[in-house]
Amino acid sequence: MVADVSTASPTAGPNPRPPARTTARRGPAAWVAMYHSVSDCPDDPYNVTVTPERLGRQLAWLTGRGLRGVSMRELLTARARGAERGLVGLTFDDGFADFASTALPVLHRWGCTATVFVLPGRLGGDNGWEPHGPRKPLLDTAGIRRVAAAGMEVASHGLTHLDLTEATDETLRSEVGDSRRLLAGITGRDVEGFCYPYGYMDERVAAAVRRAGYRYACAISPGPAGCGDFALPRIHLGRADTAPRLELKRRLARRFGRAVGSV
Repeated sequence: MVADVSTASPTAGPNPRPPARTTARRGPAAWVAMYHSVSDCPDDPYNVTVTPERLGRQLAWLTGRGLRGVSMRELLTARARGAERGLVGLTFDDGFADFASTALPVLHRWGCTATVFVLPGRLGGDNGWEPHGPRKPLLDTAGIRRVAAAGMEVASHGLTHLDLTEATDETLRSEVGDSRRLLAGITGRDVEGFCYPYGYMDERVAAAVRRAGYRYACAISPGPAGCGDFALPRIHLGRADTAPRLELKRRLARRFGRAVGSV
């Protein structure tokens, strides 16, 4: 789960913090959608659940505008070639089990890939870090392997979903480094991406992620100056995001520094 501070999409969450504000980067840019759980669960105090029907309509909206949803790995690889035009990053935080059972079929139906950020320290557990709302199961080892075999990118959300800005140096190293090693062992593949729990990050945390060998890290707002690909901004999408709201968010992404600029 993250603290949602997206333009035109207010939500509640524990311990909200003001977003960092920086100037949007110039040049061609793509935007990145931030999802969490995909289910029909109506009890959602944090506005992080989207129904499978709504997800399908949102992906249909992208397709109808000549856009295609892809994983962060695919988006950044295309950006390196200057070929990111027409691509939208799709990310799913927290590694909910419903990604494999519910989101995956919808993504395949629309020819999309995505990045799922998982918690190897909570395999087969639940979202116990959330003080309110229903307990939802998380992916276990078999689920993670199924997701990777289906062509999705598996990346790290840390070990246990801690606010890393308040972690000791030792805990920070473990949450960042051990999670990468564990996921590589499960998937048999290099783990390139990281996502900051709650979206909270600072220069110390970004530096730890970089040292651990990741290629990029996703935040919500742009991070401190100089973080670059270790604070990639995203836009929250939820069950209320119909076509008009999607268009508004798309148009405002660059203006509010929520687009991933080319390098």
